[in-house]
Amino acid sequence: MDKQVPDMAAALADIGDGASVLVGGFGAVGQPNALIDALALSGVRNLTVIANNAGFEPQTGLGKLIGSGAVSKLICSFPRGSTAFDARYEKGEIELEVMPQGTLAERIRAAGAGIGAFYTPTGAGTRLAEGKETRNIGGRDHVLEYALGADVALIQAYTADRWGNLTYKGSGRNFNPIMAMAGRLTIAQVGSVVPLGELDPDIIVTPGIFVNRVLTVAGGDPPLAATSASKEGAR
Repeated sequence: MDKQVPDMAAALADIGDGASVLVGGFGAVGQPNALIDALALSGVRNLTVIANNAGFEPQTGLGKLIGSGAVSKLICSFPRGSTAFDARYEKGEIELEVMPQGTLAERIRAAGAGIGAFYTPTGAGTRLAEGKETRNIGGRDHVLEYALGADVALIQAYTADRWGNLTYKGSGRNFNPIMAMAGRLTIAQVGSVVPLGELDPDIIVTPGIFVNRVLTVAGGDPPLAATSASKEGAR
């Protein structure tokens, strides 16, 4: 079994118009920018993107994808700092669903764990709870939140083997492991692939069962992923 794909076209195959896409990363750290940039150039449209933020730089990553017109809805916890998002939102060209960061993370984790919904006190009594079921648990109001999975998860990891077992480096771990579990198709951009058996099982965070495709993009975590060396590796 070998989940490595030879190029970007093979990595992004089967992502069509209207797909929902989980995008890993926290700010500029751990985002699979090479995959996102290529998706922006693919011509796909009407995507629903689920990410922690809306990207920052218009020429790379989420900013580039949103600026391309490919995204019709963004679900995130921090839509600030993205000129590409601001421009499209002000024109009414993109829908926004915003929620607390912990709620976003837990909704994604729940999807990967097979949990349909959960109650959380976060947001109870605020506008974020409007239209949602609320239950008093232990004397405190809790809001029902539903699991949030997607058709595709684009993630970044540090090292992989050909089975798709993944390790992460530092804060590059962030949203990537839970998104790997919550995508029906999970595509991992990795800095390097090592021979099978070389990864210490104790450092594997995402088991290969959750990963469908592995693409080597030299350069590691962003902003290194945006270097010319990494782009060359993605070809």
